[in-house]
Amino acid sequence: MMARLTMSNTDPGWFSVRCLFRASSNKPCGPHDLEAGENAYEERITLWQADSADHAIQLAEEYARLYETQIEVEYLGFAQAYWLADEVQHGSEVFSLIRRSELEPTEYLNRFFDTGREYQDRGD
Repeated sequence: MMARLTMSNTDPGWFSVRCLFRASSNKPCGPHDLEAGENAYEERITLWQADSADHAIQLAEEYARLYETQIEVEYLGFAQAYWLADEVQHGSEVFSLIRRSELEPTEYLNRFFDTGREYQDRGD
């Protein structure tokens, strides 16, 4: 499955591409505390200079296949591209995804972004 999202651009430029990966077992370069039957999903956003969103996805997927074998994860075949309309600098938007939902803000955050099962540094 591949999803293509872009601002309306067909000129050469920079694109960010988000690809999704799955680790189904503990790995030296990945999760170390997975239990049997548990998966770790990784979203990676990479930057590509390309003629179109399709071309950027092609480049990102070629890289995803390398990452898949080097890190021993499974590339899920899901890629989303976003055209960077402005020159990259501090504060540049490098990816945007808008999702419709009937969930209230706290429920939405808990369901999609802060489940308590993320591998992230919370500054503790």
